[in-house]
Amino acid sequence: MGDGRQSAVRRVEEAELAKVPRLGEIGLQNFAPYLMNRIMGRYNASLRQDLARLGLTTPKMRVLAVLSLLDGLTNRELAVYAVVEQSTLSRTLDALVGEGLVRREGDQNDSRITRLHITADGRDAFERLWPTMARSYARMFHGIPEEEHRAFVATLQKILHNVRKHDF
Repeated sequence: MGDGRQSAVRRVEEAELAKVPRLGEIGLQNFAPYLMNRIMGRYNASLRQDLARLGLTTPKMRVLAVLSLLDGLTNRELAVYAVVEQSTLSRTLDALVGEGLVRREGDQNDSRITRLHITADGRDAFERLWPTMARSYARMFHGIPEEEHRAFVATLQKILHNVRKHDF
């Protein structure tokens, strides 16, 4: 993109930003990123005891949950889906591989790529945790009509589309 085009884009972005109210005008209770972080913090806290009982951590749980649905991801893909920093993911994967819950396997078409797979023991560990996750999820939406629940999830998907940097 040329310098003139970049300047024009920057001016449009600055004009749009000038229309956005300041945080003091919005307030924390109406600031969606704050609310999403609070919700996820409480959700993760509700799982912590059961995670510990199973010898798992939040990053391990996220990896097992994602691989239970999307087996064979690369490290980069898994980091995005599991919402785990790359450095944390590396340590988490080393531990999960050591515990026999995940295995690394070379890609059949490209020897530079390593694919990650959940093992039968990893699937069992996730299945033992799933009832707790499902109860916490149900509590989150208690008293919220199904139509609102679906609309909320659809809105979250749109927001994710707006902010994501990857194709997945």
